[in-house]
Amino acid sequence: MAKFIHDRRAGNFKRFVFNHRTLAILLIKIAIISSAFLFAFLLRFDFRMPDHYRSIFLKLLPALVAIKLTAFLTMKMNRSWWRYSSMNDVLDILKANIVASFGFFLFTAVFHYFEMIPRSVLLIDGVLCFLISCGFRFATRIFCENYFNKPSFNSRELTRTLIVGAGNAGQMIIREIRQNPSLKKLVIGFIDDDPLKAKKQFQGIPVLGTQEDIAEICRKQAIQEVIIAIPTASGNDLRTIIERCQYAGIKFKTVPSVGDLIDGKISASQIKEVDVQDLLGRKPVRLDIESIKNYLQGKKILITGAAGSIGSEICRQVSRFNPHQMVIFDNAETPLFYIERELSERFPDMNLTPIIGDIRDRARVERIFEEFRPEVVFHAAAYKHVPMMEYNPAAAANNNVRGTRIVADAAHSFGTGNFVMVSTDKAVNPTNIMGTTKRAAELYVQNLSRYSRTQFVTVRFGNVLGSAGSVIPIFKAQIKKGGPVKVTHPDITRFFMTIPEATQLVLQAGSMGKGGEIFLLDMGDAVKIVHLAEELIRLSGFQPYKDINIVFTGLRPGEKLYEELLLAGEGVRPTSHEKIKVAQATYRDWYTLNQQLEDLYQSSRAIDIEAVIAKLKEIVPEYQHSVVKNWKLVQKQKTKLYVIPKSQKTSESIVNPIPAAQAAN
Repeated sequence: MAKFIHDRRAGNFKRFVFNHRTLAILLIKIAIISSAFLFAFLLRFDFRMPDHYRSIFLKLLPALVAIKLTAFLTMKMNRSWWRYSSMNDVLDILKANIVASFGFFLFTAVFHYFEMIPRSVLLIDGVLCFLISCGFRFATRIFCENYFNKPSFNSRELTRTLIVGAGNAGQMIIREIRQNPSLKKLVIGFIDDDPLKAKKQFQGIPVLGTQEDIAEICRKQAIQEVIIAIPTASGNDLRTIIERCQYAGIKFKTVPSVGDLIDGKISASQIKEVDVQDLLGRKPVRLDIESIKNYLQGKKILITGAAGSIGSEICRQVSRFNPHQMVIFDNAETPLFYIERELSERFPDMNLTPIIGDIRDRARVERIFEEFRPEVVFHAAAYKHVPMMEYNPAAAANNNVRGTRIVADAAHSFGTGNFVMVSTDKAVNPTNIMGTTKRAAELYVQNLSRYSRTQFVTVRFGNVLGSAGSVIPIFKAQIKKGGPVKVTHPDITRFFMTIPEATQLVLQAGSMGKGGEIFLLDMGDAVKIVHLAEELIRLSGFQPYKDINIVFTGLRPGEKLYEELLLAGEGVRPTSHEKIKVAQATYRDWYTLNQQLEDLYQSSRAIDIEAVIAKLKEIVPEYQHSVVKNWKLVQKQKTKLYVIPKSQKTSESIVNPIPAAQAAN
């Protein structure tokens, strides 16, 4: 009952103060100005002010109050909230008091009071007014944080929290927790490896030890949660901290990376669960915003494959640069509907045109270029799933090679300024159909740039975390079902990047390219897939091999143990961007290449699988393939479909479909 009465009285007092805030602040300022002036006289005369100075004090006080209130109002000192006072407010108070004191000095000089008042009183008054104003504001902040925001629940309901990192991020989190009691957190201490911070206190919270002490401190202090407040921590450092938290059996969260923060502002509301993306150990890609803006702003943009994982993110990124018109092109109706709706809601003033169509339809593509005359093209449309393309080599060749050729030809014919093709690391020394078709497409784009005014460039990168069909969503779905998590091989590695990184690289390359280049991202070290699976299981709150098992299923058709980003002989040069390298172009005889691509198209039209693979091998000599035995041929409506039995397990790196007659023999 007493608690209820206390809460009600506190609530009534809060409402009263808020409803009469302006009047209360005015009265407080008058009191501060008056008391500072009075104490200036008292200090000057050792608290025995002569009688004739009392009359001067009373005569000058109304003028002083009016002048200082006017100065404070002019300097907009009435617009800040005292409960959020900071060092910036101290500087504002200092400036306002200097202006106000100078104004009062001019008043005494103009109206001949200057000789009647001691000079030291004017100086002391200015200093005292500044100090009392600052003191009152910070006292208000302390009062609000410890009384207004005092939680109505007891300490047993609070989560005992340890913060790793006593820097700016950690201290901002402390302030946010104090100002936001609904978070229900009780910060016990900091962890920091800086020896200068050892055994120090920050905002009344002690530094209890270093990262090596996390497990012991959590046990002694009954810690329930750890917040990792080091936004600049590398992936390796973050992994080490997480392992220590897991050893102690404590939940852990982190603040967003620097690339995710806006203007460097960090708050406890931005605390998030640790994501597998945080563990890749790569700093966010830095964009040269000005160069991208110069070639996108006010331009007509065409994006093929706009409804896919990469294409849709390119749409979002490009929209930020205020294009004159954006045409989004895809053959998937429903995904295109969703990205069109999202962009229309986020950028209502943008001229956006969604178009359903297929890049293999030359007439359709040319009509789009004729009607919209795009100045920049981002070509992201492709078949990308490696095992599926092993079953469908003719479709892969038709879409990835001929489709790219049609779009590139249209860009050349209609005078497009920039053409950026999205490629893959699987195009390097390919062992699968998908990578080989992407390499063939790269060759055509590179060689077309020699004869065109369009600046054709290619962007080559590795696996994209979170894209449709990528390993992370698959692992998450398997974990959600209770496992097992299926990994093809214990030694398989891949380069990884996030979707924003991939799209930012695409945008940046478009601004840097002069024609014919292949741009590569410095992707750091390759990541073992099994380690990625283990981390994801841990981040989901389980123990790998104990709660969730990991099984190895064998390499899938077309899969190899590791990927590369560079072909032998391509060479690599640095660019003005520290994360982006450029590979030398590979040139072919133009007539021969075109004839090879035409032969490839005719073979794919006839669904002549052997001819398709042979022609791909001719176009891309580094393509390595081998035969996998015991293929079954399914004959349906005179269409050749090649299927591997589910029981078939293979460690071969590539599959070469063979006709039924040969399989039977």
